[in-house]
Amino acid sequence: MLLLNFSHPLTPQHLTRIQQLLDTNEAIAVRDIPTHIDPALPYAPEAPKLVDQAKLTRKEWQTTQILVNLPSYNHIAALILAEMHGRMGHFPTVVRLRPKANTTPVVFEVAEILDLQKQRDQARKERNT
Repeated sequence: MLLLNFSHPLTPQHLTRIQQLLDTNEAIAVRDIPTHIDPALPYAPEAPKLVDQAKLTRKEWQTTQILVNLPSYNHIAALILAEMHGRMGHFPTVVRLRPKANTTPVVFEVAEILDLQKQRDQARKERNT
């Protein structure tokens, strides 16, 4: 399983929690992808460049189990998802982090795993009702 990390570094505790939520003992390989965007430039051309940094072949995009930790900037996150969907043929599964309650300094914990393809498939059913 491959986790494409477009955000802050993940800890061993994060990875253990992700495995628990996915109910797997499968190792998770992490590829950290620097995501520094110049807000003065158009974002659309940046998404393919960011996703290219995953260094996956066309076949790997379609056959690898991929998780993604998206950047917190909503517009670039949306573009990354669109780019990945185009390459994968489906939406990736997303890791959601949140600040842990009552911690100083702020500590982030894995909140949930979001199955975007399942969400999309459920929403599709609403088109015909």
